[in-house]
Amino acid sequence: MLQWNDIIRFTNHGNPEPDRRLEKTEEEWRAILTPEQFRIARKKGTEPSFSGALCNSHEPGIYSCICCKTPLFDSTIKFESGSGWPSFTQPIQDNAVKYTKDTSFGMIRVEAECNVCDAHLGHIFPDGPAPSGLRYCINSESIELNKNDE
Repeated sequence: MLQWNDIIRFTNHGNPEPDRRLEKTEEEWRAILTPEQFRIARKKGTEPSFSGALCNSHEPGIYSCICCKTPLFDSTIKFESGSGWPSFTQPIQDNAVKYTKDTSFGMIRVEAECNVCDAHLGHIFPDGPAPSGLRYCINSESIELNKNDE
């Protein structure tokens, strides 16, 4: 189970190697994403809090990257953080998410990105529930839910 110290180590010293890599041009991404998905996932945007379609979703399934379909989070570790964005305590695999230092807006945060295609997912914070204490705060526009019955 990942802990905050692991996240800081990855952020400062390099992330685990992904199982695969996927790279596309900006035009290729624009062709497969909606304008809002492109703004958030490819241009590091943020959707307004409590506006995302997946914020209040409680259906069982796997949340995958909207860009490359890589499985990122299991619905069993999703929780209500009150932040207004879907929140998770752990990725499906240690190498599914990439961690990058984000110093935008006069803050120091850890950005969560898809480790396969570099899509912006959101940010990670050390204020989540036990046992990991992690809160992956993720934009609904950056992920899709693949329900267990599909």
